[in-house]
Amino acid sequence: MSKKYVYDFEEGDPKNKALFGGKGAGLALMTQAGLPVPPGFTITTDACRDFFQQRKQEIDEIVKQLEKGVPPQVRDELIKKLWGIIDTLSLPAGLMDEVREHMKKLEMKRGRKFGDKNNPLLVSVRSGAPVSMPGMMDTVLNLGLNDETVKGLAQQTNNERFAYDSYRRFLQLYGKIVLGIDDKKFDETLNKIKQKYNAKNDIDLDTNALKELVEEYKKIIREEKGEFIQDYWYQLEMAIKAVFRSWMNPRAIFYRIANKITPEIAGCTAVTVQSMVFGNMGMDSGTGVVFSRNVATGENEIYGEFLPNAQGEDVVAGIRTPMHISDLKERFPSLYQDLYKNLKMLEKVNKDVQDVEFTVEKGKLFFLQTRDAKMTPLARVKTAVDMAKEGILTKEEAILKVKPEHVLQLLYPKVDETSAPKPIAKGLAASPGAVYGQVVFDPDDAVEWAKRGKEVILVRVETKPDDVHGFYAAKGILTSRGGMTSHAAVVARGIGKTAVVGAEEIQIDYEKKEFRVNGVVIKEGDIITIDGNTGNVYLGKVPTVQPKVGGELQELLTWADQVRVLKVKANADVPEDARIAREYGAEGIGLLRIERMFRRPERLEKLRKVILSETTEERTAAMEELSEMIKKDFKEMLSIMDGLPVTIRLIDPPLHEFLPKPEELLRQIYEAKMSGASEDKIKDLEKLYKKVEALVEANPMMGHRGVRVGITFPEVYRGLTRAILEAQAELIKEGKNPIVQIMIPQVAIADEIKFVKEKAILPTAEEVQKKYEIKLNFKIGTMIETVRGAITADEIAKNVEFFSFGTNDLTQATFSFSRDDVENKFLPKYLELEILKNNPFEVIDEKGVGELVKIAVQKGRSVNPNIEIGVCGEHGGDPTSIEFFHKIGGIDYVSASPFRILVARLAAAHAAIKNKKSL
Repeated sequence: MSKKYVYDFEEGDPKNKALFGGKGAGLALMTQAGLPVPPGFTITTDACRDFFQQRKQEIDEIVKQLEKGVPPQVRDELIKKLWGIIDTLSLPAGLMDEVREHMKKLEMKRGRKFGDKNNPLLVSVRSGAPVSMPGMMDTVLNLGLNDETVKGLAQQTNNERFAYDSYRRFLQLYGKIVLGIDDKKFDETLNKIKQKYNAKNDIDLDTNALKELVEEYKKIIREEKGEFIQDYWYQLEMAIKAVFRSWMNPRAIFYRIANKITPEIAGCTAVTVQSMVFGNMGMDSGTGVVFSRNVATGENEIYGEFLPNAQGEDVVAGIRTPMHISDLKERFPSLYQDLYKNLKMLEKVNKDVQDVEFTVEKGKLFFLQTRDAKMTPLARVKTAVDMAKEGILTKEEAILKVKPEHVLQLLYPKVDETSAPKPIAKGLAASPGAVYGQVVFDPDDAVEWAKRGKEVILVRVETKPDDVHGFYAAKGILTSRGGMTSHAAVVARGIGKTAVVGAEEIQIDYEKKEFRVNGVVIKEGDIITIDGNTGNVYLGKVPTVQPKVGGELQELLTWADQVRVLKVKANADVPEDARIAREYGAEGIGLLRIERMFRRPERLEKLRKVILSETTEERTAAMEELSEMIKKDFKEMLSIMDGLPVTIRLIDPPLHEFLPKPEELLRQIYEAKMSGASEDKIKDLEKLYKKVEALVEANPMMGHRGVRVGITFPEVYRGLTRAILEAQAELIKEGKNPIVQIMIPQVAIADEIKFVKEKAILPTAEEVQKKYEIKLNFKIGTMIETVRGAITADEIAKNVEFFSFGTNDLTQATFSFSRDDVENKFLPKYLELEILKNNPFEVIDEKGVGELVKIAVQKGRSVNPNIEIGVCGEHGGDPTSIEFFHKIGGIDYVSASPFRILVARLAAAHAAIKNKKSL
């Protein structure tokens, strides 16, 4: 039996958007619900796939090249080549036979005949993808008109002006959509005719003017593509092909890329062929678009526009100013009531705000399309909550309506696109928000300028940990190098700073304190705006929009908290992170990175003394002084999170990161000698240089760091433990409830934990308890971030009360990737060639890193069922990764940067609901 391609609206499945497309499914739903819908049929997405299958390999290859974001000239050549291929394709065998059969049924339903000179049936041919892609594909209206049937239409309606108005509309759409003629040629001709007949709008043109316009349009077609073919069956076949082809037009391709619409989500478009109803038959007719609620604010009020004496494309083209939908209520009160009633019925059936297209023909209402509406994040949240309260949605369905990215968009300002100039550069949108400020190139300058009340953007080629003070002082960060998980990107996201990274067009000159891009020179102090939502960089101050969030978001997140299984904690560096995390509902600190505490000059000096000490005694003395300095930071952090667990990671980075670079010391030695400095100063610098040079490692990320420091220099971990536990003791004495968890990083061998516990943590705890005459309760755990640590998690779990996966370093270790290096060199190529489907530093690599996580969870729980297990890498804030962590089971929490806490709470709820549904 041959494949069935064509279904009447009465027989289509309203729930099967994958086969019938959103438009076809919506028309089937409305028809079967008894709404006034012009009859018609849908050609399925199967037909579209089979159409492209003839030369699929060639087409896919061109689309892949377009997906790279090629320059316009290259893009245009590729599109020309693509459409050349598509124009050679034939419709699937048997399709037009089915179309002819269904056209006969349509003729019977309408009492008209396709191509009849006296009583013609006209149809529209429209696209309809499985997911909404508004305006991305093509439509042809009034098909079936030619030089003979236009006379029949005039006789049928007793309205010659209407008939020729419909004919000129058809010729323009057919010429543009089917024949590929530049639309400007038709528009210019229309304007000339309007001028000739002194007509302000197209509705002011009389019959003679429209007849002349028809002849001019046919002339354009003849000159561009040869004689206009009058055969209406040929026109229908070509229109169907053109709508299929529009699946591959540039805007549709780029829309799918931007919205991550994969072939699995929507592989092709369906085509609806529907008998025409006419909104251009006079002032008692018209066309409109209406939403069942306000898509900007979410208010429960219908929202839309109506244009009298017009057809659908007139609203889109904006040739006349439409009326507000409330004006329809005054013009046609009973029709408005029918529209409102059916609109709300469709909303209830589809369980979402509806976007409906309708036409009024001589006072009679017809529904042409219904689909789920696109709306602002604010409206998305409000409508989901309101519809749950109204009983249209369950609370779980309401939660699923709001995507995690909606929450992010609610929290950060955006560039006001209505007044934004053309960007001067574009990079990667690393951390959301839109901010402006004066350009500075040095992190120290950022701090100084900020102290003077100036708003600054820190511009760097790339950033390093020493720059972090500049991060906090700046409103935003712009780099010319780096990827989405580069230092600048990770830190900016972690502290909620807007960042654009990897803007490679920018040429930075630190000496001149300026950067150049496409002939524009931006000097220190000049104002720029960076948009971390898009990656755009603008010259000057560009207006931004600050979204306002009402109580609905908090209500929705409360519902999410009730259904999620995973707890959500925060990654933090400084007290401000903890305050934000607590405000956003974090259930503790899953990772407190202490390295930022050492960046103050007096502390950094003391830490350098610890690192460069030549004896244990000297190191211990320096560490005791440093311990006292940082204790107050621990107190502040624990106080903010009072009553919630705070997991404090002992020092993790390679020690050389806290020292001056060898080349910097060489420069200082040279300058000291040239300036005639004392012998003692020169000797001190030379001695320091030798020590620093001795500490330099070939691969520091795999060298002397983490627990290895605690083993070689246990006095370092003793000093850190003292600061943590004394802070806890003092807070308990003050009547507070600090909950401390000490995390040992970079563990690969269970005996490393035993050593650090016995030589550093436990002896220090005893000393602190004696000093304060108090019993301290705290947990000792580790971070699983080495491959051996994951594989031997059972041995590790016997010695700890918790462990958490450091998925950033675990990903590096699993792939043998250096994160910053691969993102700047070959990772983009891997993604382009689909060797990797996702950046593994953004989305968890389920088959590799994910498998190690599963092994470690199973092994750890097999020997220690009560062990607490979490995830504290960047993946803890990624919705796709969170869903994976939920599915594998055995993980108690994820820990995300403060500004992703709300995202993680919602994503964890999504994972729980989806997983429950799939069981």
